[in-house]
Amino acid sequence: MRYILVIGGAGYIGSYMCKCLAQNGFKSVVLDNLVRGHREAVKWAPFYEGSMSDRSLLNHIFLKYDIMAVMHFAAFCYVGESVREPINYYQNNVANTINLLQAMLVKNTIPHFIFSSSCATYGEPINIPITEEHPRNPINPYGKSKLMVEQTLDDFSNAYGLKFISLRYFNAAGADPDGEVGEDHRPETHLIPLILQTALGQKNAINIFGDDYATKDGTCIRDYIHVSDLAKAHLLALERLLNNQLTGQYYNLGNGDGYSVKQVIETARKITKKNISTKITERRPGDPAVLIGSSEKAMKELGWNPKFADLETIIETAWKWHKNNPNGYRS
Repeated sequence: MRYILVIGGAGYIGSYMCKCLAQNGFKSVVLDNLVRGHREAVKWAPFYEGSMSDRSLLNHIFLKYDIMAVMHFAAFCYVGESVREPINYYQNNVANTINLLQAMLVKNTIPHFIFSSSCATYGEPINIPITEEHPRNPINPYGKSKLMVEQTLDDFSNAYGLKFISLRYFNAAGADPDGEVGEDHRPETHLIPLILQTALGQKNAINIFGDDYATKDGTCIRDYIHVSDLAKAHLLALERLLNNQLTGQYYNLGNGDGYSVKQVIETARKITKKNISTKITERRPGDPAVLIGSSEKAMKELGWNPKFADLETIIETAWKWHKNNPNGYRS
């Protein structure tokens, strides 16, 4: 039996990816250092606690299991934190990923790689919606670290025969429709779980960072994509990579539609039936008014078709998980 190694498989997206793989006939193995992940989220695969910086552990896994591809979900992903502590982002996101690629290619001859990238590689948007041809000018260490890895993938493909597909997320959201996997970051920085924590009484109010943007209601507009649709895109990319149909490609993953902060809050009030308090605060530096991605390339080349695109469904699935797990995986 051949396996998929899921790096970061105890995290929000990685854990759901393991479920998706299991549902589609794949066996997986999880490597996660649990700095941001949760052991309780690993339900569909053997688990190894450790880092992709540990070459001996990687070689042990590659020797014990017949790994045919690696999926990488283990990056640090907080923009503000990356500005305060850039060394951690360049070490984990760049140096550790290069170590992983070396272990795959030099000793173990595993050429297939799916990379979890980000729309942060684009920086300030010039055109909306953002396509894959948009200039890549990241404005923070997080986005820069993702771009560095993408450039590394191109070079390793040319030099060592690496076969890869990189998927650039916009705003991952929602929860497993079956209620088994949900979003539990420590600390939490994403809008929808913060709103739902407020609905549960865990926060007094949700901060709105600026209400004077050039949008219909004055608040920022973002593109949200359900975690189930993200996993499906990864599955399609993996299948095409393994079948030698595609390699060396970059794909945006978003809905192509945007929702303002106030729209998200109003929708959450409707679904939760809670009076969610808000507080207007100052803008955050570098927040563009509108950030929406085009996923036409992924739809055309991967055959990807998001099933949970509407905001109501995204929030409903997230609310179901947060109600049943008010303290996250540590309840």
